[in-house]
Amino acid sequence: MSLTLIIIIITVAVSLSANNNQELYSKLLFNPYQVTQRKEWHRLITHAFIHDRGNIFHLIFNMYVLYSFGKAVEGFLSYSLGSKAILYYLFIYIGGILAATLPSLIKHKDNYGYNSVGASGAVSSVLFSAIAFMPLSGGIGILFIPISIPPLVFGILYIAYEIYMDKRGGTNIAHDAHIGGALFGFLFTLLFVPGAFMNFVNQIISYFN
Repeated sequence: MSLTLIIIIITVAVSLSANNNQELYSKLLFNPYQVTQRKEWHRLITHAFIHDRGNIFHLIFNMYVLYSFGKAVEGFLSYSLGSKAILYYLFIYIGGILAATLPSLIKHKDNYGYNSVGASGAVSSVLFSAIAFMPLSGGIGILFIPISIPPLVFGILYIAYEIYMDKRGGTNIAHDAHIGGALFGFLFTLLFVPGAFMNFVNQIISYFN
Protein backbone atom coordinates (compact mmCIF):
# COMPACT_ATOMS: atom_id res chain seq x y z
CA MET A 1 0.00 0.00 0.00
CA SER A 2 1.30 3.46 -0.90
CA LEU A 3 2.22 5.96 1.81
CA THR A 4 -0.33 8.37 0.35
CA LEU A 5 -3.14 5.90 0.94
CA ILE A 6 -1.93 5.20 4.48
CA ILE A 7 -1.99 8.94 5.28
CA ILE A 8 -5.46 9.25 3.76
CA ILE A 9 -6.81 6.32 5.81
CA ILE A 10 -5.32 7.69 9.04
CA THR A 11 -6.59 11.22 8.36
CA VAL A 12 -10.11 10.09 7.52
CA ALA A 13 -10.26 7.81 10.57
CA VAL A 14 -8.97 10.46 12.99
CA SER A 15 -11.13 13.21 11.46
CA LEU A 16 -14.33 11.18 11.74
CA SER A 17 -13.47 10.10 15.27
CA ALA A 18 -12.70 13.66 16.38
CA ASN A 19 -15.87 14.98 14.78
CA ASN A 20 -17.82 12.76 17.15
CA ASN A 21 -15.65 13.48 20.18
CA GLN A 22 -15.43 17.12 21.27
CA GLU A 23 -12.67 16.43 23.80
CA LEU A 24 -10.45 14.72 21.23
CA TYR A 25 -11.15 17.45 18.66
CA SER A 26 -10.17 20.16 21.16
CA LYS A 27 -6.94 18.37 22.08
CA LEU A 28 -5.81 17.98 18.47
CA LEU A 29 -6.68 21.32 16.87
CA PHE A 30 -4.07 24.03 16.29
CA ASN A 31 -4.30 26.84 18.83
CA PRO A 32 -1.16 29.05 18.82
CA TYR A 33 -1.83 30.27 22.36
CA GLN A 34 -1.94 26.72 23.72
CA VAL A 35 1.27 25.92 21.84
CA THR A 36 3.30 28.89 23.08
CA GLN A 37 1.85 29.31 26.57
CA ARG A 38 1.20 25.71 27.57
CA LYS A 39 3.89 24.08 25.41
CA GLU A 40 1.41 21.77 23.70
CA TRP A 41 3.71 21.27 20.73
CA HIS A 42 1.80 18.27 19.40
CA ARG A 43 -0.84 20.65 18.06
CA LEU A 44 1.61 21.80 15.39
CA ILE A 45 1.16 18.39 13.74
CA THR A 46 -2.08 16.85 15.01
CA HIS A 47 -4.36 19.55 13.63
CA ALA A 48 -3.60 18.28 10.12
CA PHE A 49 -5.36 15.00 10.91
CA ILE A 50 -8.71 16.56 11.77
CA HIS A 51 -11.04 18.71 9.68
CA ASP A 52 -13.91 21.14 10.09
CA ARG A 53 -16.73 19.70 12.11
CA GLY A 54 -19.90 19.69 10.06
CA ASN A 55 -18.01 20.34 6.78
CA ILE A 56 -17.21 16.96 5.29
CA PHE A 57 -16.32 18.65 1.99
CA HIS A 58 -13.13 20.04 3.56
CA LEU A 59 -11.95 16.51 4.32
CA ILE A 60 -13.07 15.05 0.99
CA PHE A 61 -11.42 17.81 -1.07
CA ASN A 62 -8.10 17.60 0.76
CA MET A 63 -7.95 13.83 0.47
CA TYR A 64 -8.93 13.94 -3.20
CA VAL A 65 -6.11 16.37 -4.02
CA LEU A 66 -3.66 14.35 -1.92
CA TYR A 67 -4.62 11.13 -3.70
CA SER A 68 -4.41 12.81 -7.13
CA PHE A 69 -0.87 14.12 -6.66
CA GLY A 70 0.59 12.14 -3.75
CA LYS A 71 1.05 8.91 -5.69
CA ALA A 72 2.78 10.81 -8.49
CA VAL A 73 5.19 12.39 -6.01
CA GLU A 74 5.87 8.97 -4.49
CA GLY A 75 6.70 7.68 -7.96
CA PHE A 76 9.08 10.54 -8.73
CA LEU A 77 10.81 10.14 -5.36
CA SER A 78 11.15 6.38 -5.75
CA TYR A 79 12.77 6.86 -9.15
CA SER A 80 15.24 9.41 -7.75
CA LEU A 81 15.90 8.06 -4.28
CA GLY A 82 14.98 4.39 -4.11
CA SER A 83 14.52 3.22 -0.53
CA LYS A 84 14.92 6.77 0.84
CA ALA A 85 11.77 7.90 -0.96
CA ILE A 86 9.52 7.23 2.05
CA LEU A 87 11.56 9.48 4.32
CA TYR A 88 11.58 12.31 1.77
CA TYR A 89 7.82 12.00 1.21
CA LEU A 90 7.17 12.14 4.96
CA PHE A 91 9.44 15.18 5.21
CA ILE A 92 7.53 16.92 2.42
CA TYR A 93 4.21 16.15 4.11
CA ILE A 94 5.13 16.90 7.72
CA GLY A 95 7.37 19.79 6.69
CA GLY A 96 4.40 21.21 4.82
CA ILE A 97 2.32 21.03 8.00
CA LEU A 98 4.96 22.92 9.99
CA ALA A 99 5.58 25.49 7.26
CA ALA A 100 1.84 26.10 7.08
CA THR A 101 1.48 26.68 10.82
CA LEU A 102 4.49 28.97 11.29
CA PRO A 103 2.82 32.18 10.02
CA SER A 104 -0.23 31.62 12.24
CA LEU A 105 1.93 30.66 15.22
CA ILE A 106 3.74 33.98 14.98
CA LYS A 107 0.69 36.07 14.12
CA HIS A 108 -1.73 34.60 16.66
CA LYS A 109 0.51 33.45 19.52
CA ASP A 110 -1.38 35.65 22.01
CA ASN A 111 -4.84 34.99 20.57
CA TYR A 112 -6.56 32.36 22.70
CA GLY A 113 -9.56 32.29 20.38
CA TYR A 114 -7.69 31.39 17.19
CA ASN A 115 -8.11 27.78 16.09
CA SER A 116 -7.22 25.98 12.89
CA VAL A 117 -7.65 22.46 11.56
CA GLY A 118 -7.06 20.60 8.33
CA ALA A 119 -4.39 19.11 6.10
CA SER A 120 -4.46 21.90 3.51
CA GLY A 121 -0.88 23.02 4.21
CA ALA A 122 0.48 19.48 3.89
CA VAL A 123 -1.60 18.79 0.79
CA SER A 124 -0.39 22.05 -0.78
CA SER A 125 3.17 20.92 -0.06
CA VAL A 126 2.61 17.64 -1.91
CA LEU A 127 0.81 19.40 -4.77
CA PHE A 128 3.66 21.84 -5.28
CA SER A 129 6.23 19.07 -5.02
CA ALA A 130 4.44 17.49 -7.97
CA ILE A 131 4.56 20.83 -9.80
CA ALA A 132 8.33 21.00 -9.20
CA PHE A 133 8.71 17.55 -10.75
CA MET A 134 6.49 18.24 -13.77
CA PRO A 135 6.21 22.03 -14.24
CA LEU A 136 5.05 21.90 -17.84
CA SER A 137 4.12 18.25 -18.34
CA GLY A 138 0.46 17.41 -18.74
CA GLY A 139 -2.04 19.79 -17.21
CA ILE A 140 -4.09 20.50 -14.10
CA GLY A 141 -7.83 20.97 -14.39
CA ILE A 142 -9.78 23.55 -12.44
CA LEU A 143 -13.20 22.64 -11.11
CA PHE A 144 -16.09 23.64 -13.38
CA ILE A 145 -13.71 24.96 -16.08
CA PRO A 146 -13.41 22.54 -19.05
CA ILE A 147 -9.71 23.20 -19.70
CA SER A 148 -6.41 22.20 -18.17
CA ILE A 149 -3.37 24.42 -17.74
CA PRO A 150 0.34 23.67 -17.27
CA PRO A 151 1.10 22.80 -13.62
CA LEU A 152 3.53 25.70 -13.17
CA VAL A 153 0.96 28.20 -14.46
CA PHE A 154 -1.60 26.69 -12.11
CA GLY A 155 0.86 27.05 -9.24
CA ILE A 156 1.49 30.73 -9.99
CA LEU A 157 -2.25 31.43 -10.17
CA TYR A 158 -2.82 29.48 -6.97
CA ILE A 159 -0.22 31.46 -5.01
CA ALA A 160 -1.51 34.76 -6.42
CA TYR A 161 -5.06 33.84 -5.40
CA GLU A 162 -4.02 32.79 -1.89
CA ILE A 163 -2.03 36.01 -1.38
CA TYR A 164 -5.02 38.07 -2.54
CA MET A 165 -7.47 36.21 -0.30
CA ASP A 166 -5.10 36.38 2.68
CA LYS A 167 -4.87 40.17 2.35
CA ARG A 168 -8.60 40.48 1.78
CA GLY A 169 -9.48 38.39 4.84
CA GLY A 170 -12.94 37.55 6.09
CA THR A 171 -13.05 34.00 4.71
CA ASN A 172 -12.28 32.04 7.90
CA ILE A 173 -9.68 30.12 5.85
CA ALA A 174 -5.96 30.14 6.70
CA HIS A 175 -4.71 31.20 3.28
CA ASP A 176 -1.25 31.90 4.70
CA ALA A 177 -1.08 28.22 5.66
CA HIS A 178 -1.72 27.21 2.06
CA ILE A 179 1.05 29.53 0.88
CA GLY A 180 3.55 28.28 3.48
CA GLY A 181 2.91 24.63 2.69
CA ALA A 182 3.05 25.20 -1.07
CA LEU A 183 6.35 27.07 -0.98
CA PHE A 184 7.92 24.47 1.30
CA GLY A 185 6.99 21.55 -0.95
CA PHE A 186 8.19 23.34 -4.08
CA LEU A 187 11.50 24.57 -2.70
CA PHE A 188 12.35 21.42 -0.75
CA THR A 189 11.85 19.31 -3.86
CA LEU A 190 14.01 21.52 -6.07
CA LEU A 191 16.77 21.97 -3.51
CA PHE A 192 17.05 18.56 -1.87
CA VAL A 193 15.76 15.87 -4.24
CA PRO A 194 18.69 14.76 -6.46
CA GLY A 195 18.16 15.73 -10.08
CA ALA A 196 14.91 17.62 -9.45
CA PHE A 197 16.31 21.09 -10.08
CA MET A 198 17.98 20.21 -13.38
CA ASN A 199 14.88 18.33 -14.47
CA PHE A 200 12.84 21.47 -13.71
CA VAL A 201 15.23 23.71 -15.65
CA ASN A 202 15.40 21.31 -18.61
CA GLN A 203 11.61 21.12 -18.85
CA ILE A 204 11.37 24.91 -18.89
CA ILE A 205 14.06 25.20 -21.58
CA SER A 206 12.51 22.43 -23.71
CA TYR A 207 9.09 24.03 -23.53
CA PHE A 208 10.33 27.28 -25.06
CA ASN A 209 12.61 25.67 -27.67
